[in-house]
Amino acid sequence: MSIDIATSGPAAPARPTAHTPRPHDDAPDTAARFARMAELPDGPERDALRDELVTAWLPMAHRIAGRFRDRGESLEDLRQVAALGLVKAVDRYDPSRGAFESYAVPTITGEVKRHFRDRMWALRVPRRVQELRNKVRLARRDLTQNPGTPEPSVADIAAHTGLTEEEVATGLEALDSFSTLSLDAEVSSDDDGYSLADTLGETDASFDTVIDRESAKEGLRHLPERERAILYMRFFEDMTQSRIADRLGISQMHVSRLISRSCARVRDEALGRAAKDTRSA
Repeated sequence: MSIDIATSGPAAPARPTAHTPRPHDDAPDTAARFARMAELPDGPERDALRDELVTAWLPMAHRIAGRFRDRGESLEDLRQVAALGLVKAVDRYDPSRGAFESYAVPTITGEVKRHFRDRMWALRVPRRVQELRNKVRLARRDLTQNPGTPEPSVADIAAHTGLTEEEVATGLEALDSFSTLSLDAEVSSDDDGYSLADTLGETDASFDTVIDRESAKEGLRHLPERERAILYMRFFEDMTQSRIADRLGISQMHVSRLISRSCARVRDEALGRAAKDTRSA
């Protein structure tokens, strides 16, 4: 009787196939410890086991944080955010609902993304606009992968993403909202360089003068001719009250009273019209 040698010896180890799942090196076997922690009441023993589990899975959290490097945040800060997400995952994990890794990865990733959404934007924009920004950013990257490829147009990005051109324009504007320039930032590279603050306009006091003159025009038209002439000589020809009095053949005191009365009348009429316009509005 022949003996099958292949079955008489120890079984050969199974070779991993392309479909065999291979856990990451930073995914330790902690199923028993999670089951144990689920049975423990709150107290020192449970806290110690919780810290042990967090430490065991911390390399995985750091790996996830590394996916978001070079996006304007230091890797150390990203690792701290990922660690916070890991702690939340350990606290909320239910061993009866599957492997810890399948629960922890989206929890940690979501915590890091939330950090970027809530903390890293220099200007606060709605979440919908942030989503448009991300779609536009990824589309621009996809469309410019080949060297020498021109910058895609709004229409190109819209066709690639399925967004409308208006939505693409909103996403492009949001690309500049993630970070801001300091007012001291240099915007010229020559010897006479100037900062961003140097390009900002200033309030022109002359506008107030124009507004005041326009407000006074109607009141001036309603004054008697002599009083209009007195105000013109005083405020436009810069004549003194004494010179005006000599020209008109009246006393300086009378000129002073006429100027005060005329100015009060023009002022009251202008304020009355302003109040009427406000009530009408």
